[in-house]
Amino acid sequence: MPAIVLIGAQWGDEGKGKATDLLGSRVDYVVKFNGGNNAGHTVVIGDEKYALHLLPSGILSPGVTPVIANGVVVDVEVLFEELDALMERGVDVSRLKVSLNAHVITAYHRTLDKVTERFLGKRQIGTTGRGIGPAYADKINRVGIRVQDLFDENILRQKVEGALDQKNHMLVKVYNRRAIEAEEIVTELLSYAERLRPMVTDTALLLHQALMAGKNVLFEGGQATMLDVDHGTYPFVTSSNATSGGAVTGSGIAPNRIDRVIAVVKAYTTRVGSGPFPTELFDESGEYLRANGFEFGTTTGRPRRCGWYDAPIARYTARINGVTDFVLTKLDVLTGLAEIPVCVAYSVDGVRVDEVPVSQSDFHHAVPIYENLPGWTEDITGVRTFEELPQAAQNYVLALEAMSGSRMSAIGVGPGREAIVVRHDLID
Repeated sequence: MPAIVLIGAQWGDEGKGKATDLLGSRVDYVVKFNGGNNAGHTVVIGDEKYALHLLPSGILSPGVTPVIANGVVVDVEVLFEELDALMERGVDVSRLKVSLNAHVITAYHRTLDKVTERFLGKRQIGTTGRGIGPAYADKINRVGIRVQDLFDENILRQKVEGALDQKNHMLVKVYNRRAIEAEEIVTELLSYAERLRPMVTDTALLLHQALMAGKNVLFEGGQATMLDVDHGTYPFVTSSNATSGGAVTGSGIAPNRIDRVIAVVKAYTTRVGSGPFPTELFDESGEYLRANGFEFGTTTGRPRRCGWYDAPIARYTARINGVTDFVLTKLDVLTGLAEIPVCVAYSVDGVRVDEVPVSQSDFHHAVPIYENLPGWTEDITGVRTFEELPQAAQNYVLALEAMSGSRMSAIGVGPGREAIVVRHDLID
């Protein structure tokens, strides 16, 4: 039975929560394998809207076991707040499993994230300030705190003291902030242990056993391909691997377990934070996309930068991830436009480039080469089959499919759970 990886094809906010929800009733486990509470999913069920930040979207699907795997950095306070908010709305959260090997975001990670970003001035990356980067840095530097450490007070205290020996020098001498007392951190983290204990397990073993038993497992990536720390627009990226390869290291499953890679791509392009964005719009067209698509961050509330669809980025995503299927979202946002430009290539110093440049400087200076496609005016939010779409909308989807490197298997035509057109089954 399949292990399916679901990732973002652009710079995030493509609607992965909607795609996960589409698959939710047909999978047994939904696994978050990277990121932290900087990533946000919005899922609309009927008249109810759920904004999820740290939890896998599958927590909203009855009978599904949601898993926070080892590749995630966990702010336990945020985890409990999110669980409490869902419980108040009647959502069953009792199935949640959390990896013992996941790293923990502490108060000093959040502090360092904010002060270092301010210190960068004009060179700011656009971090959410939630401690994600510093927590991953500690992981790589081998001074991180893991979930399992919360259940051994002596080890926890030693690790916190060791981490703060260095960090307090930086806070005091470089950033002119007060030193952080180790005991404050230890006391806070220990206070989470008893509530957290029933949730934690060896999630890598759990998922292996599930796949061996023939269960369907969906691996849900946070952020997106163009924010991947290795394959994104570095340094304007997240601190983890948001590509399909990250599902392997971030969960402990073997690469040959993955049967399908689904990439979610918006019918236009958005980005939050700093960094290159060739098709970005600074005119009324950008405002039109932002207003009609309600392009504001789920986690931060920041207005998103908006631009036209970028086919080279979609092709890059297809190649890097081994995409078998695209889910195209927010097609309805384009309704009412007479023409819809699509970026088919770039001009870099006057030379046509058909693929995403590997050079950061070249990508920063890339000028989009557009092909204009006819738009449509008909309301498509009630459409449920591809043939019901206006001919111009069908042609738009087919054109993107031809340019993007894989088939467009599902199309989002509205914000609701049911507002989707399925062309090809995502679980065979």
